[in-house]
Amino acid sequence: MKKRTALITGITGQDGSYLAELLFEKGYRVFGMVRRSSTETFERIAHLIGHIELVQGDLLDQLSLINLLRQIRPREVYNLASQSFVPTSFEQPVLTGEFTALGVTRMLEAIKLVDRSIRFYQASSSEMFGQVSESPQNEKTPFYPRNPYAVAKLYGHWITVNYRESYGIFAVSGILFNHESPRRGKEFVTRRISDGVARIKLGLAKKLALGNLEAKRDWGFAGDYTQAMWLMLQQKRPRDFVIATGQTHSVREFAALAFKTAGLHWRRYVVEDRTLFRPAEVHLLCGDASKARRVLGWKPKVSFEELVKMMVEADLERLRHCESRRSAAGRSNPVSEIAFRHPKRRTRRALWRALRSQ
Repeated sequence: MKKRTALITGITGQDGSYLAELLFEKGYRVFGMVRRSSTETFERIAHLIGHIELVQGDLLDQLSLINLLRQIRPREVYNLASQSFVPTSFEQPVLTGEFTALGVTRMLEAIKLVDRSIRFYQASSSEMFGQVSESPQNEKTPFYPRNPYAVAKLYGHWITVNYRESYGIFAVSGILFNHESPRRGKEFVTRRISDGVARIKLGLAKKLALGNLEAKRDWGFAGDYTQAMWLMLQQKRPRDFVIATGQTHSVREFAALAFKTAGLHWRRYVVEDRTLFRPAEVHLLCGDASKARRVLGWKPKVSFEELVKMMVEADLERLRHCESRRSAAGRSNPVSEIAFRHPKRRTRRALWRALRSQ
């Protein structure tokens, strides 16, 4: 039997890496779309190299998408690529719109032109709900986006609905609530916390600066959520789904549990930094995934406590490994000898700080 073929945009990101693993395990031929760049950021998919095929394409370039679909003829397309960091969307709203909003249109238009039988998944976001009118939020809850990223995601969501209804394309949106993992980027608050806790535990930092500690989110494990993405494209008819755990926890709770995992008390180390607050805050997001449970048979497997523990332990292991490598390199590094033997204490400290930052 011929292998099913899937194309993943954003394959080098957190979700893309977990989805690529899932599809490969299911016997798919997996293509990952990457932009041409002078630097390669394939850390999250390094273990998959040789099992997946990387191809060049760009959501800003319509022709590249058309040529890519003609070349590989996928059965399924998962559009996970976007500018997804909310603070950056305030600083670069136009670029965020180009990738996160119009990029969806370009991919859908390419599907319409090349092969309308391709099944399309769009990564929508709980950020679209923004200033919520009801809680928990489900597929019928009104949207009220509070940042440029969420506005762009809302455009991508509705253009997906439009192409589904206008051209008969099997196009669906997964409205995913916050989903994290050890592969989360360090710019996101959950990874900022787990990495910060690990650094403090190992003596590499003294404090952890965080923004709004009272913001509450519905946090799940990214690996669980990619399973839902796949399930959406296996249905008889296209429908949109909210994917969430149905439980909320504050940033304060996440930090407290992360420090507890490392045997520390969060109050001794966390400082609230007003510069990390959003211009327009989203205070509470909680998803109702009852439709996904009923139709897809999906439910999260990893609990909030397991997720936090997983992330902290992964960062502790990563930093210990980095420190052991630096120590091994330092034994043959003449600068480390100077740092160890220098008679002035202040100079020794400065030299060791320089070594640790290498």
